[in-house]
Amino acid sequence: MGIFLSFLLEPLQYAFMVRGLIAAVLVGIVCAVVGTYVVLRGMAFFGDALAHAILPGIAVGYLVGGGAREPLFWWALISAILSSLGIGAISRNTKIKEDTAIGIIFAGMFALGVALISTVRSYTVDLAHFLFGDVLGVRGSDLWLIAIFGGLVLLVILAFYKEFMVLSFDPILATTLRLPVRLLEFLLLVLIAVTIVVSLQTVGVALMVAMLVTPAASAYLLTKRLPVMMTIAAALASISGGVGLYLSFYLSIASGAAIVLTCTAIFGLVWGIQTLRKAI
Repeated sequence: MGIFLSFLLEPLQYAFMVRGLIAAVLVGIVCAVVGTYVVLRGMAFFGDALAHAILPGIAVGYLVGGGAREPLFWWALISAILSSLGIGAISRNTKIKEDTAIGIIFAGMFALGVALISTVRSYTVDLAHFLFGDVLGVRGSDLWLIAIFGGLVLLVILAFYKEFMVLSFDPILATTLRLPVRLLEFLLLVLIAVTIVVSLQTVGVALMVAMLVTPAASAYLLTKRLPVMMTIAAALASISGGVGLYLSFYLSIASGAAIVLTCTAIFGLVWGIQTLRKAI
């Protein structure tokens, strides 16, 4: 028992681990709740594309701020919202399908980000943590941003819960009920964009889609009821964040990768159990 307590408490002696743990749990909850809609609506490709489309915002924020970290969040947020609205506008106002619109915006924005970043000589050092995550580098101000914007995302989802549920399960019914379908779809795109930016420092651009999709996919295997699915997904994401950070601390591996690998392992376990139940 003493060894186990020591194992749990030793990392918490460091302030950066405590802040990282709080950030991982907060981000996990927000990503899991929003990710439920991503999974139900088959928008995983959108989430991945949007995570990469914020690269120009990061680059501009870095260049404008002279290397300071504060402007990065706001420029990334602007880039994410503009990209999400651009995808929505192209797919709904032209004959082009949504996956094609995603590909166009994703490729264009990512290329712009790479072009801008390549002008910064030290970008490999200064911006690498935005590609792969740096949850252990989270500061007090970062926690406030995560809490405020994550809380806003959850409040909007709570306010439009019924509308989003109808839209996710039966878009035709949503139209029949005369719900503002287009407005709701744009709102959901913006919520996904904000969630991605909020989660940026935790797992980074490269691994962002895993936090949106994997916990929600695990919960989807366990239940078909939306509120239960959200609760299970949030719990699994929070557990993954905590376990991943401890693995990162004790095994000296990248924190973002450790969190995502934990999410993936939990999904594999759930999938395996479900497969065995069907076989028996």
